[in-house]
Amino acid sequence: MNKELIINAAPTGVEIALLEDKKLVELHHESGNPNFAVGDLYLGKVKKLIPGLNAAFVDVGFEKDAFLHYTDLSPYIRSILKFTQLAINDKTPEGFDFTKFKNEPEIVKTGKITDVLGGKPNILVQILKEPISSKGPRLSCEISLPGRFIVLTPFNDIVAVSKKIHSSEERKRLQKIVEAIKAPNFGVIVRTAAEGKKTAELHEDLTTLVETWKNIQANLRGAQPPQKILSEQAKTTSILRDLLNESFNRIVINDKSIYSDTRAYIQKIAPEKQDIVTYYHNGAPIFDHYGVTRQVKASFGKTVNLDSGVYLIIEATEALHVIDVNSGYKSSSNNQEQNALASNLEAAAEIARQLRLRDLGGIIIIDFIDMKLPENKKVVYEAMEKFMALDRAKHTILPISKFGLMQITRQRVKPEVTISVAEDCPSCKGTGKIGASVLIIDDIEKNLHYLINHQHKGLTVRVHPILSAFLTKGFLTSRQWKWYFQFRKWIRVKADTNYHLTEYRFFDASDEEIKL
Repeated sequence: MNKELIINAAPTGVEIALLEDKKLVELHHESGNPNFAVGDLYLGKVKKLIPGLNAAFVDVGFEKDAFLHYTDLSPYIRSILKFTQLAINDKTPEGFDFTKFKNEPEIVKTGKITDVLGGKPNILVQILKEPISSKGPRLSCEISLPGRFIVLTPFNDIVAVSKKIHSSEERKRLQKIVEAIKAPNFGVIVRTAAEGKKTAELHEDLTTLVETWKNIQANLRGAQPPQKILSEQAKTTSILRDLLNESFNRIVINDKSIYSDTRAYIQKIAPEKQDIVTYYHNGAPIFDHYGVTRQVKASFGKTVNLDSGVYLIIEATEALHVIDVNSGYKSSSNNQEQNALASNLEAAAEIARQLRLRDLGGIIIIDFIDMKLPENKKVVYEAMEKFMALDRAKHTILPISKFGLMQITRQRVKPEVTISVAEDCPSCKGTGKIGASVLIIDDIEKNLHYLINHQHKGLTVRVHPILSAFLTKGFLTSRQWKWYFQFRKWIRVKADTNYHLTEYRFFDASDEEIKL
């Protein structure tokens, strides 16, 4: 699988598009001053304890107090509170040696928040979920610092290896290496990307993360809540950190500063791949050049159309997202069960992509086309698991129920991506909405393909004069000639001034309109 990262620096921030085999699967937007992003560390002040919820509200500088539940406190919360106070009041020139820090006893899982945070202390917290809708950030005290190969977890001495590394010998090798190189008071989780890596690479990653922890300790000195102590890496580098592998073959950037930073980061973590970073300066917008704009227009909105005619309706509520699968007007065979299976499999692939692209989280209900055979339901369930294997967000998929519904829960840590894909209608001066005009030629060609496959002859397409001129301009190079070479049939194009700019209709040899 080829992976490409297209990075567009704009005045409103940085947009990052991840393409897999030329298909847009993730879209990120990084504003100029990102606050309360997942992974950020803050010094907060406990404001209110809610014994009924076994939780606390903490002031981290957001307009609404952040939420901290007892289960997110970390077993080492007493050690974190002690460390926070020591670091704030530390007067030594180099800072105290954390490897000699004496941990406090762990708290029990079934304890009460009032027993731990009763004095409403200052507390070092990490953003677990960004502010979503009317809710403030959700916090965690289980501090973790992710690197490329390992994740550093202060205040414990546990070494854990990713379960996705299946070889028991490799797991033992990595465990021995990390246990030999790590310092006291630091726990380490070995990531899947560490498989096959040498001791030097793991040691360099560990050293970098330990330095980051020292910076956190230094930033806490004299700090007053609420205050940001450490920012998560920019999305560009955090995506590279999590995703960069052998299949990553191109990173294109239209900003010299981000290009230099990204190239330096690649040179640091994977020197052999630094040549995949290129600077784009061809004049045309970078997202237009690489087809990202077209895919964004086609992929967002309430209705998502697939090539075969199947389409999805995506609705959102406060509690859950609902996706309805519809077969459309096209079918591949006369067997209803086989048609349903084929449509559901195509829809499953697109739904898995949509969940990543829009970053939908929480509960997702999918209403697939009804299938009678249990084995076909199982095929769709297994296909969905396969399609979502590339999704980095934690998720759980349940088999299709007797009502034909599939339930998915997907980790939600930040607001979903919402993009308006409607354009102002040129015929009504913006009082109504139409589909994206950039897709009009694609839509006409898809329908032509369908009509010709169903033996329609003598076809004429009627369009607005501007669109007619576009379709017929150029001898042997126009869209009309392209259709002739593609379909081996001459498609007549007629201009009609009564049509609005993106309106089109098909007529047969008898000049009767073909209803689609």
